[in-house]
Amino acid sequence: HPTVKPLLEGGSIISSGARALVEGGLQSLPRLQMPGALLVGDAAGMINVPKIKGTHMALRSGMLAAECLVAEGGDFDAHWRASPSAAELRRVRNIRPGFHRGLWLGLANAALETAVGGRTPWTLRNHADHSALHRLSAGEPPVDYVERTLEPRDRLASVYFAATEHDEDQPVHLKVADTDICAGRCTEEYGNPCTRFCPANVYEMVEEDGQRRLQINAANCVHCKTCDIKDPYQIIDWVPPEGGAGPNYVNL
Repeated sequence: HPTVKPLLEGGSIISSGARALVEGGLQSLPRLQMPGALLVGDAAGMINVPKIKGTHMALRSGMLAAECLVAEGGDFDAHWRASPSAAELRRVRNIRPGFHRGLWLGLANAALETAVGGRTPWTLRNHADHSALHRLSAGEPPVDYVERTLEPRDRLASVYFAATEHDEDQPVHLKVADTDICAGRCTEEYGNPCTRFCPANVYEMVEEDGQRRLQINAANCVHCKTCDIKDPYQIIDWVPPEGGAGPNYVNL
């Protein structure tokens, strides 16, 4: 942002990282309880988007989950939706979706929702983030999403500053269901956006024997999970890697 850029120019990078915010809000939360598992905190999408805060949500939901487990049979999903955390998300549920219609309408809607404490009688719907990707017209070149004028100017430098580490011989933790889509439909319709929205240069389209194929540099992954969310065909599945591998955010 132009108001922040002067504050960063000339500085030294100590560490870096990337994370996709789960900004769907209350109306995007799944059922939080299932056989053998409970969803809490960021895994469930519990984040107050206007404040960009979710640590307190993670703590509260974890404590409530423990209480339900001790109670042996408590309905965690019902208990959470009746909790202060759910009430907090309910108050801000319409603020982020309001910006889908533009900045000024979003700001006006945010002011209204804040003034009435979220007591408006409607709930705005969210749409999947990947549905907003720009579909290329015939002959249109793909456009990068980030103008890199500040350090680090390349994605591999970001990987270095994140101190990410994976064993090279471990199974790839990024599962692509059909790589033929990447070399065909995705190239024509979207220009392979995963090669541009990934901050760590994990995805590359390479030429081999006269044909294009997807190359996955899984060892670069900084676990932001953008690909799992933003892929227009929803064929990328991010799964936890072996042995807790990944970025080492010691200085963040």
